[in-house]
Amino acid sequence: MQASDTILICGSNSQQVQQLVTIFEFIGESIHCLDSLVELSQHLSADASEHFRTVILDDSVSDNAQSIYNENPRQPFLIISANPDVVLDGNIVGKIAQPFRYAQLTQELHNCQDFFNKRPSAVAIGGSHSMLFRSLVGRSEKIQDVRLLIEQVANTDANVLVLGESGTGKEVVARNVHYYSKRREGPFIPVNCGAIPPELLESELFGHEKGAFTGAFTARKGRFELAEGGTLFLDEIGDMPQPMQVKLLRVLQERTFERVGGTKTIACNVRIVAATHQQLESMISAGKFREDLYYRLNVFPIDMPALRDRKNDVPLLLQELVSRMESAYNTSIRFTQRCLESLMLHSWAGNVRELSNLVERLVILYPNNLVDVNDLPIKYRHLDVPEYQPDYPEELQEQEVFAALFSGEEEIEIPERAMTRELPAEGVNLKEMLSELEIDLIRQAIEQQDGVVSRAAEVLGMRRTTLVEKMRKYGMSKEG
Repeated sequence: MQASDTILICGSNSQQVQQLVTIFEFIGESIHCLDSLVELSQHLSADASEHFRTVILDDSVSDNAQSIYNENPRQPFLIISANPDVVLDGNIVGKIAQPFRYAQLTQELHNCQDFFNKRPSAVAIGGSHSMLFRSLVGRSEKIQDVRLLIEQVANTDANVLVLGESGTGKEVVARNVHYYSKRREGPFIPVNCGAIPPELLESELFGHEKGAFTGAFTARKGRFELAEGGTLFLDEIGDMPQPMQVKLLRVLQERTFERVGGTKTIACNVRIVAATHQQLESMISAGKFREDLYYRLNVFPIDMPALRDRKNDVPLLLQELVSRMESAYNTSIRFTQRCLESLMLHSWAGNVRELSNLVERLVILYPNNLVDVNDLPIKYRHLDVPEYQPDYPEELQEQEVFAALFSGEEEIEIPERAMTRELPAEGVNLKEMLSELEIDLIRQAIEQQDGVVSRAAEVLGMRRTTLVEKMRKYGMSKEG
């Protein structure tokens, strides 16, 4: 839906309408007046893909306009009314009372603007913005604000400073600023200022001439030249050494540079997007970052929220991450509702990067399975959920053991001492004998491990919960 700067005013109260027209024209607004609801309805339906900045109805028509409100749910409306009991609901954003005041009119116009910009479908996950929102998934207000900021700044050449903790997706923001800019056909060149040794950073950024230093056998272009006509992403700008900060500031001011060891001045046409997880203003106070460079970079700041501040986005992020893993591993996983609830309770110190790593681990561990709370690593289990233990009938367990024994698919080692007895001619009660043997071995293990059931279970090669169940079945206690 496209936005129009025009304000529609509908009503038969010529005095009210004329007063509004006079004020709006004085402040430079575009106005179009309509006399009736019929004319307004025709005007709104003429191009359903366009919305007007606002539609103002005077008190002569506003009471009969309910059908128009309902037919145009995305269009913000204002009504002129002195009635304190008038109901503002849905797309009826506000009311204007006489005498008309500049402060009130501009505030209501701003509210209408927010009504359009903040609507749930303002930045849909898909369609023409699918690339953008594939990487910036979420419906929280904070992530929607980030998407709006990207759209607003992308098509300018303003320097952008992306702030946020490690793992929040600062490079994702930078790539999308580039993707939606007029430079999208040009290169996107990332540089991690903290990963390059200080003595090599100048050459990395500006390039060098042959023989500029030991090992410089040929001339080499730097990142600024490689990014010509595109975007240069300076990640972790807070780690840039101060001597390099001075040289970067000069490039930003003059849009020219020289290669290391060279004298030729090279002009550059590059958009700068910088990012850091550090508090640059504190670094300025500590004398570790140049204030003048900070203000050059901080033309348009974008704050990436921490994942713990938008936990309701976790299910959507999981869906997106699992979808990516399907392509990489040719397998998938799903999550139970209580598993999702547990993950939403986590603090996510590593943010989206930590979540991505967890999903990859789970895909490897539980391919094509349903993941529950107790399948998660312990640090992610924030719900106390008892682990399910199947209670198989004894007959079924015996059948499984004998099936494995005689099928040859599984070798079962029988201790020599178990074969020392000969089968009496009159026969034996095998089930009773096995129970007595099991009781005796359990008692020995408990005594040997000083009554510690978990260690006794390890000695017997079974789970602790299985041993506890057998002890309950035989009426045994740890003491005897």
